[in-house]
Amino acid sequence: MADIQKYFLHVDLDAFFASVEQLDHPEYRGKPLIIGGKPTDKRSVVSTASYEARKYGVHSAMPIYQAYKLCPNGIFIPGNMKRYAEMSYRVMSIFHDFSPDVNQMSIDEAFIDLTGTEDLFGKPEDTAMKIKKRVKEETGLTVSCGLAQTKYLAKIASDINKPDGFYFVKPGSEQDFMLNLPLKKVFGVGKKTLENLNSHGFYTTRDIYEKQIETLHFLFGNNMGSFLYNAVRGLETETFSGETKSHSISAETTFSDDIYDIYTAETTILRLCQGVMFRLLKENGFSKTVMIKIRYEDFTTVSIQEKSDRNILTTDTFYSIARQLFEKKYDYKRGIRLLGVGFENITDKEKDIQQELFDDGSEKKQAVERAILKLEKKHPEIKIQKARLL
Repeated sequence: MADIQKYFLHVDLDAFFASVEQLDHPEYRGKPLIIGGKPTDKRSVVSTASYEARKYGVHSAMPIYQAYKLCPNGIFIPGNMKRYAEMSYRVMSIFHDFSPDVNQMSIDEAFIDLTGTEDLFGKPEDTAMKIKKRVKEETGLTVSCGLAQTKYLAKIASDINKPDGFYFVKPGSEQDFMLNLPLKKVFGVGKKTLENLNSHGFYTTRDIYEKQIETLHFLFGNNMGSFLYNAVRGLETETFSGETKSHSISAETTFSDDIYDIYTAETTILRLCQGVMFRLLKENGFSKTVMIKIRYEDFTTVSIQEKSDRNILTTDTFYSIARQLFEKKYDYKRGIRLLGVGFENITDKEKDIQQELFDDGSEKKQAVERAILKLEKKHPEIKIQKARLL
């Protein structure tokens, strides 16, 4: 019996936060739009930049003041996370119509396992186009998709023809695809890693391919060396995690360049917490356990989790615990390439004895958050956004 051929579709919502704002505000369309804060907010960072702003060199995780220097004529707004989460939920719901296995990585990114769906929807590449069409028709947003037999290659492929793009790495072409890919396009090779590779005489993926794994281990260490060896051969190099079937919900983001700024890291954690909390509320789930994941510049990954004695009912509580875990675990001398947060051991149990005996006001705060979600779903024009105070 022949093995079933696996197919993974990686879907990115194009410039998601900015696209939602341009959808809601026609006056922003065609203009450089930067989400994250005002130019006077010295400690704010860019969450998303529209494609018009990216032409000026503006990108996510960049300090707002730097973005203003590059694009002084840009439109700077703080954004509206609840609105973005609502739109994300609508898009993810479409994905679930095409596969029972949707691995949501963050508010604007997911892997869809299309293995075995041919009898229902046709060839995987045709299904990808159907998904793109549905998203556009039902939300007004565009997505870029990459299709391949591994998640790693699908992730890279989704970035090939942005925005509103599609690229299929056909079975058997994986190694050729990687050997013809510019080194800077290899997922996991950020600015600092690229400089390190160049300093050792590596300028193309083929330069890496021609070296023995022992040589790469000697030059770059075992973790980085193994990653490079496998990546240029089109082999799976990343273990992508996200939403699992029933017991946990998580989200993560990979930075285009390694970050060292703590404020940027903690602001990213807040954004991830908001998205994950929204998904927990949508599911009517409850959890006492918070997890945080950190991947460093050399690809070593650490994680830590903590169980509270009460259900975590609000974004404020979730972020406070996640931030403390980050500060406890993070090695401040190392650059960060990925951050993730999540809830573990989710149940449908709303209350426990501790919650009833010692009410700290969290239930009232959660009731407010649920009311906001309900209000914004009914009236999308209403904009309510949580701000970071510290």
